[in-house]
Amino acid sequence: MTTIRREVLTLPAAPLGPDNPLPPLRPLDEAHRIDDRDRAGLPRDMARQVDYAPLRSLLPVQVRDGYDRERAPREVDALVIENDRLRATVLPGLGGRIASLHHKPTDRELLYVNPVLQPANFALNGAWFSGGIEWNIGATGHTTLSCSPVHAARVPAPDGRGHRPSGGGGEMLRLWEWERLRDLPFQVDLWLPDGSDFLYVGVRVRNPHERPVPTYWWSNIAVPEDRRVLAPADEAWHFGYERRLRRVPVPTYDGVDRTYPLNSTYAADYFYEVPDDRRRWIAALDADGHGLVQTSTDLLRGRKLFVWGTGPGGRRWQEWLTEPGTGGYCEIQAGLVRTQLEHVRLDAESEVSWLEAYGPLDTAPDGDWHTVLRRAEDRLEAALPRADVDAAYEAWRPHADTEPGERLATGSGWGALEVLRAGWKLPGTPFDEDTLGEEQKPWLHLLRAGSLPEPEHHEPPGGTLVARPWRDMLETTAATPLAEYHLGVAQWHGDDRAQAVRSWERGLTSAADRWPLLRCLAVADQQDGHPERAADRYLEAFDDLCARRADAAADGDSTWAAVTAAVGRESIGALLAVGRTADARTVWERLDPGTRARGRFRLTEAELLAAEGRTGDARAVFDEGFEVADLREGADSIGLLWARLDDAPLPARYDFRMWPDEE
Repeated sequence: MTTIRREVLTLPAAPLGPDNPLPPLRPLDEAHRIDDRDRAGLPRDMARQVDYAPLRSLLPVQVRDGYDRERAPREVDALVIENDRLRATVLPGLGGRIASLHHKPTDRELLYVNPVLQPANFALNGAWFSGGIEWNIGATGHTTLSCSPVHAARVPAPDGRGHRPSGGGGEMLRLWEWERLRDLPFQVDLWLPDGSDFLYVGVRVRNPHERPVPTYWWSNIAVPEDRRVLAPADEAWHFGYERRLRRVPVPTYDGVDRTYPLNSTYAADYFYEVPDDRRRWIAALDADGHGLVQTSTDLLRGRKLFVWGTGPGGRRWQEWLTEPGTGGYCEIQAGLVRTQLEHVRLDAESEVSWLEAYGPLDTAPDGDWHTVLRRAEDRLEAALPRADVDAAYEAWRPHADTEPGERLATGSGWGALEVLRAGWKLPGTPFDEDTLGEEQKPWLHLLRAGSLPEPEHHEPPGGTLVARPWRDMLETTAATPLAEYHLGVAQWHGDDRAQAVRSWERGLTSAADRWPLLRCLAVADQQDGHPERAADRYLEAFDDLCARRADAAADGDSTWAAVTAAVGRESIGALLAVGRTADARTVWERLDPGTRARGRFRLTEAELLAAEGRTGDARAVFDEGFEVADLREGADSIGLLWARLDDAPLPARYDFRMWPDEE
């Protein structure tokens, strides 16, 4: 019989640190955008979905950039679901990630298991880590829930064919949360029928709103990269960091068999064009023919291979995400549409659901492509018939609304706040009022009392809710400086920029704490092409922040340190952009020594020194060594600065480039 138990893992981990306290007002920095030259040749449905509601802003979510690279042993809560064949280890505090899937009879790990927990800047909101199976909901990119807790509980389970297990008592592990970018609740149900070699995963995404909402889902599965990846396709859409989308043949493209991840030099996505009548599946097999297969009901149509490549940038990223000497990984993935560049419409008051299955597959991977695929499909059909997957889905659907039993983990309070606001009934995924926390407290006060409470001791204003109902409440509450600040952020998110600026300017007239409003106005100036005025406002904001921090006597407070670092970093960038190096230097010198020692700020120091004409000193920063913990995927800021300082090749430790030089 399947069991679910708590467990504690101990592994080297870098702390997440505090979130960035500044609202992310700038356009989303997302690498996965298509070059306009490639749009003309897209299939009609694909072109429509590529253009449908791409995410423009990270709001209301805040950026997670407070982590570093100093790892120490840390206890991580886990939930283990197992039967006599499989053992799945789930991390409810880290997005519900399946960290391990172990096949007991063969004593084989089916996934790539990262031996460390090292955040890196790959999620839409920053912190993300590699390994296991992650559930990506929201918009193109890694989910904002990558390093956030989700709710978890025991739920009665069906068996694979729709019957109760003999004797009753079978259990599922349910994970659920509220996805804030699109304001959608979702659930992931995991169960193991008795004697099954396959983990079943039922997924449901609901739209409780009275309007259509764009949605997105990809299940990302990390596996060792010394594999051959099989999927039932003869073509794929190739997407690289040069942002070109091309239809290419499978398995051989440009004279190289790309189904072997180590045959690619540069990082790339291969979105497989699976014919409509073919079973949906993807597998990764080692040289002996052992590995993992993922299959699903037909609704989850997309399949993808991501490779890091063997070039210096790809190798550097692999090292960056784990321990030196650890084997590399690739990802096999499954999604709602052909590519991760698309979003789909979820109609008002509707839902979408499907079933996935994960388990071992043994079949020879080498040889003629169609022969290999036919043989693999025969083995998959013998191990888990396609009809059984459909039957398991039908068996699960009545259980999706079952109310959870024993709670095993607690997620955020954002779902509870939204349910209180709208009065929604969401069977199977309760967002209970007792999950409301400090982050929701001011918004609960706005909902119930019609006003926002003023923060104590000059505390930073916290995150803003930007959905239309919350914006309407902000527009009717008393026009305090704090309310004008939050209203401006909501208006900015709604692309009502002129009104946002007016709200922030009104707030300034009576604000005791001016820096939050000045920083917002500085960003608006930058976006509107007024860099000098932006620099002035940043400098004024930083001066005000330093005065308020001193008044609050909070020098040791990590929140104030995070605020000062965030505003200081943006201020230096804005001042350097208009050639005001002396002002940038004054901001730098007022930052905490601990902040200046962080890798991101060592890079800022080198940029400042270069701007001052002190090339040798800037070059010395590189010689001393630094690590930018939150270096963005695809970023080339380090390489560009190096090119200004030295004609020599970029040192390997700083080489994160993921595309050919000629691109």
